[in-house]
Amino acid sequence: MSKICQITGKKAMIGNNVSKSKRRTKRSFDLNLFKKKFYYVEQDCWISLSISAAGLRMINKVGLDAALKNAVAKGYCDWKNIKVLA
Repeated sequence: MSKICQITGKKAMIGNNVSKSKRRTKRSFDLNLFKKKFYYVEQDCWISLSISAAGLRMINKVGLDAALKNAVAKGYCDWKNIKVLA
């Protein structure tokens, strides 16, 4: 699975390292991505998501169900890509 947040759709960006002499070399700006388990009350099961810190704040703000529905509507994740834990 690629390094993309399943809630916000954020992914790594490409930019430049700029030295004191203004010499530019390519670099990657990685995001703060981690795997987290959540209890999904509507389905009565545990799910595992790969989310960023911004995605975790969004879940805390609007709730897991609303955040998942918003992410699916925007195309950041699909219901079959969400891992259900037994």
